Amino acid sequence: MNRKKFLRSTAAMGTGMLLFKDLYAGHKDPVYGHNGMRYRMNAGWGKLDNGKYPVKDCHEMVMDKKNRIILLGNETSNNVLVYDKSGKLLDSWGHNFPGGHGLTLADENDEQFLFITDTDTHQVFKTTMGGKILLTINAPRDLYSNAEAFKPTEVTVDTNGDFYVADGYGEQYILHYDSKGNLKSRFGGKGEGVEHLDNAHGITIDRRKAQPTILVTDRTRTCFKRFTLDGKYLEGIQLPGACVCRPVIRGNHLYAAVLRSPDLSKEGSGFVTVLDKDNKVVSNIGGTEPVYTGGVLQPMAQKEKIFVHPHDVCVDDDDNLYVAQWASGKVYPYKFTRV
Repeated sequence: MNRKKFLRSTAAMGTGMLLFKDLYAGHKDPVYGHNGMRYRMNAGWGKLDNGKYPVKDCHEMVMDKKNRIILLGNETSNNVLVYDKSGKLLDSWGHNFPGGHGLTLADENDEQFLFITDTDTHQVFKTTMGGKILLTINAPRDLYSNAEAFKPTEVTVDTNGDFYVADGYGEQYILHYDSKGNLKSRFGGKGEGVEHLDNAHGITIDRRKAQPTILVTDRTRTCFKRFTLDGKYLEGIQLPGACVCRPVIRGNHLYAAVLRSPDLSKEGSGFVTVLDKDNKVVSNIGGTEPVYTGGVLQPMAQKEKIFVHPHDVCVDDDDNLYVAQWASGKVYPYKFTRV
């Protein structure tokens, strides 16, 4: 039996056995989560010498094909920190992203690239894995009379090289570009209809079904919204009480940091949520247990005070989680090992 199957079998034995294991196997780190999606917390995983490698807001993380965990923040001493899975620092770079916010991997012809959004410079950058800028996207002139109104928060990339930019702190558009950076179309934007967005903080292409679709965060309204690749609204995934950040998909599951709960007015109230292939919440790390009544998800909230403002989740190839936080005392990322 391989390691992953062993871990799943152990999880399936139930909460009682897991509690027994936690109490008597000598582990000091606490375990959080529900329904077989449980994780042992290591708050010291990414901690570094903050005199040499300071952080302010740790915004987003990705794992590349070399199994390196890459963190983007808005500290221009080192916008990017590169870790291995044990938490060892491998590299650092970046001094020109004062509003470094969104970090996305792109695969092209066996190479990988990064897309970085900067809410302070009002730009999107495509870079090499070492930080060389290859493409810069500015505010589209025909949509923005004032370039400072463009505050991009996230990018997702299609298999053909086309990419979509979420203007989540600006005009709430989803902007569709070709691989060369030419604007093709837009959808979303501010408004009250279901096709409109408010705090369109994150975006990803969902390929869990035969027909790929786009998931966009509507954080103020505590939901994700699904669109076709050409921008037609399809459905909303309601997450009452959870002001979610970007959707992160690995395998059949969808993961998201919840910045605050039950709404954006309550500081220091975040947790992490996990949805299954049917977009049903199955686990909340640091949050209340998900409850469905008559098929309707009941409001969720922070339960354990293990996070302040989680901002992103990265999932590695062993289904372990890494959580970056915004406005949380300049903490480095935490690791949550699947049990």
